Amino acid sequence: MSVNDKLKELGIALPPVGTPAAAYVPFVQTGQLVFASGHIARRDGKPWVGQLGKTMGTEEGQAAARAVAIDLLGTLNAAVGNLDKVVRIVKLVGLVNSTADFTEQHLVINGASELFAQVFGDKGAHARAAFGVAQIPLGACVEIELIAEVA
Repeated sequence: MSVNDKLKELGIALPPVGTPAAAYVPFVQTGQLVFASGHIARRDGKPWVGQLGKTMGTEEGQAAARAVAIDLLGTLNAAVGNLDKVVRIVKLVGLVNSTADFTEQHLVINGASELFAQVFGDKGAHARAAFGVAQIPLGACVEIELIAEVA
């Protein structure tokens, strides 16, 4: 099954590449690696604002991380023209806007990791880091960057 067929099965439409909010580009390809800049969680086209452990729980954070993963797929598709060219999702780095006592950042970022596994199967298994941070640009609850290997 092609990646596009899998996305249709999951009811996912890829968004266009977002406009950077500062002095950077959405992605850079060098050799067979595509580095996608950090994407913040968005809901209804606006930053998904919140702080895990204060205004949001783990389950809502997972939904936000999944939304980021969909945006990252849109950027990756723009970078390579066809998601079937993805050889491997290599690594995710997830930042979670959270209180000092919130300790489930790894579970929040699972919202993205699990989507990549659904979409790419074994090629979606990746290395990962998940951090709790005091703040994310625009007050967003989650930011994720991605590295993918492409054919």
